[in-house]
Amino acid sequence: MIIDIHAHFTAPDKLFAYKSNLLASRSRPRAKLKLSDELILEALNKEVHGGASHLQQLDEVGTDIQIISPRPYQMMHSEKPESLVRAFCEACNDLTARQVELFPDRFVGMASLPQNMGVSPANSIEELERCVKEMGFVGCLLNSDPSENLEPPPGLGDEYWYPIYEKLVELDVPAMVHGAGCRAHRHNYTLNFIIEESVSVISILNSKVFEDFPKLKLIICHGGGAIPYQIGRFRAARIKGGRAKETFEESFRKLYFDTALYTKDALEMLFHWATPDRCMFGTERPGAGTAKDPATGEWMDDTRPLIESIAALSDSDKKKIFEDNARKVFNLKI
Repeated sequence: MIIDIHAHFTAPDKLFAYKSNLLASRSRPRAKLKLSDELILEALNKEVHGGASHLQQLDEVGTDIQIISPRPYQMMHSEKPESLVRAFCEACNDLTARQVELFPDRFVGMASLPQNMGVSPANSIEELERCVKEMGFVGCLLNSDPSENLEPPPGLGDEYWYPIYEKLVELDVPAMVHGAGCRAHRHNYTLNFIIEESVSVISILNSKVFEDFPKLKLIICHGGGAIPYQIGRFRAARIKGGRAKETFEESFRKLYFDTALYTKDALEMLFHWATPDRCMFGTERPGAGTAKDPATGEWMDDTRPLIESIAALSDSDKKKIFEDNARKVFNLKI
């Protein structure tokens, strides 16, 4: 079975019209957004991204199950008041849940959290519990910068985040560290994701997070940001410090990683440093990589053939990456 742990829903336009109305009115509406099954199915079957619908793409590349979540850059975590963010987040999670209900053999839900600039992470716990306990979601996205670059946030190694970590351990679900919007002028949201993931890895590994929460499961998406590529610098810094209880790579392997990398050499470097035991197949489909390479005519995010072609991986390694690790980390029953 091929399980894609990093995927995003395809939403009806009505969801984003709802978001626009929230921002225009600056107040939460009295009634929840209602999306008909007809609209949801129309969105999933609409031909986009090179002439194929979301569902057609899954069939084309041979993906059996996707763990889906809202598109993070849409989540507007820096907007005020907080009630706007919460209303849109709830609408997105409700849409995820309905898509899972409509396609239980194809989709599994991952929650978005109503994170908000200057608001305690504890305020997100109620929605996390709703999604896991009431709707059967198997994890959540965690944005390391709810300010969307407007002000420096506490690093993910800071005790500021402990209410979320404590609840994740209690519920036995993982969080996928994934940046969201970016309101800085120097870079776009795609680069922002890589920066946030890199900063988050170092913040976590230079902290007591895994001492305080040894059962915490954190997934760094997009293959760990820039860290596998620059790991020599961090290994050297750890050695020069001389006081560490473990090597940098030992700390690194306490995290999990997806494979949302679109070149073979990048994937090989990730598997070398993280090991196949800590990696799970993830494409971000549909997302930044959902485009056809003009040189080959193939989907850029169809990375399954790339992984299968890596000679250093055994059949057992590939099964861990494509299926077994996801089953374990997300407690999947499918």
